[in-house]
Amino acid sequence: MIQLENLTKRYGTALAVNRLDLTVAAGELFGFIGPNGAGKTTTIRMIAGLLAPSEGRVRVNGLDMTRQPEAAKRQIGLIPDRPFLYEKLTGLEFMRFTADVYAVPRSRRNGRARELLDLFGLLDRAQELIESYSHGMKQRLIMAAALLHEPPVIIIDEPMVGLDPHGIRMVRRLFRNLADGGTTLFMSTHTLSLAEVLCDRVGVIHLGRLAATGTIPELKRAARVGDADLEEAFLQLTRDEAAP
Repeated sequence: MIQLENLTKRYGTALAVNRLDLTVAAGELFGFIGPNGAGKTTTIRMIAGLLAPSEGRVRVNGLDMTRQPEAAKRQIGLIPDRPFLYEKLTGLEFMRFTADVYAVPRSRRNGRARELLDLFGLLDRAQELIESYSHGMKQRLIMAAALLHEPPVIIIDEPMVGLDPHGIRMVRRLFRNLADGGTTLFMSTHTLSLAEVLCDRVGVIHLGRLAATGTIPELKRAARVGDADLEEAFLQLTRDEAAP
């Protein structure tokens, strides 16, 4: 599970994230949506331990990210929006490197790496240098690596960037199956249709604050949009009060 308590991030006088309180339960697929600059990526970086909060705390499976950073980070698989990889390694070498970082037992790592490479359609390219991969292949590799140590929590920032329709369908099924199996997923996305069909609950962040949280029907009621889709609810919930 993920617990955010009074989570705040300032950059000088600018308040990027403003006192977020949120709990994501074990086995929940939680969507995180908001306009550009609302604080989504800053929040994700704090949850993943890549950025220290100005105030508040992050707990992952009961572990405090500030006080127990190494133990907390072992609970997480991070899928960023941009796949930064060691491109002079082959796909399989990168998986083995990731296994070393997370101390995956040697008896398990090779089989697990090949299993995931096969799942993401990369096994036949596993011996090739990553620099030869397309953007979509790199995105699939970073997803495979994030799952390698079988983390109980997965943090995802824009998962479908660069994926073709077959890849998108596979990843959607994978995320749903992981959540149904007890894995906690926190997914930031601009693709509102994805959040609407896939997520158990959705949080809407606007101007650094959590504007609303709930199931899709609950968000629509909060936005007073009747039977309209999530896009209309989103536009209402993130409407600048000063706008006409």
